[in-house]
Amino acid sequence: MNGTSPALMLRNVKKSYPRAEALKGIELALPKGEIWGLLGPNGSGKSTLLKCIVGLVKPDAGEIEIDGNPRSRCTKGQIAFVPEMDTLYRWMTVGQTLAFTSAFYQDWDQRRVAGLLEFMGLDAGQKIRSLSKGMRARLKLVLALARKAPLLLLDEPFSGIDPASRERIVEGIVREFKSDEQTMVISTHAVGDTEQLFDAVVFLDEGTISLQGYAEDLRREYGKSINDLFKEVFA
Repeated sequence: MNGTSPALMLRNVKKSYPRAEALKGIELALPKGEIWGLLGPNGSGKSTLLKCIVGLVKPDAGEIEIDGNPRSRCTKGQIAFVPEMDTLYRWMTVGQTLAFTSAFYQDWDQRRVAGLLEFMGLDAGQKIRSLSKGMRARLKLVLALARKAPLLLLDEPFSGIDPASRERIVEGIVREFKSDEQTMVISTHAVGDTEQLFDAVVFLDEGTISLQGYAEDLRREYGKSINDLFKEVFA
């Protein structure tokens, strides 16, 4: 484990809604400098867990620490969050969206923006309303990667988009992720396209962790790819 504190620590995190127990005591410690896959079918609690970490949802119980500090307004600035829901303003251009977003974050790195846009095949003059779902997904990733946040959380970044955009997003993450400065959690059920990214994985099933470990260790132990293991666990 790099550094003195995990990038993210969860202790007995619970969250219930009127008709569902979304999280049932999640315990997890993520070392710095790694990419973790948070894997599970729809409704397994992945989005709720990420929203609890960011602070958009308040857990009913448990503790969340970011780099050894309890989650608070201060730690919020250390997280770049890409939600599954599209919150982009359709009347803006790509450039206006970048300028608007940059005003909220002190860790915005303007020097990276032009290269990110070129790599993702985006033009600053394009209107958001003219972009396909895949192109908007690429833009959301640019908004996250343009920051120097030590913790990046991506919620279903590949959901419902075309294969070309999936491939470009994976390539963008591989190219731009800085393991000496950042830790990333990717929530997804599209495991086949993404397992190459993961240093470690967590299988979340109905609010509980059913399996976790380093990807290479799990492949060796079970003699299967992470994708095949995912299919077996959630058959």
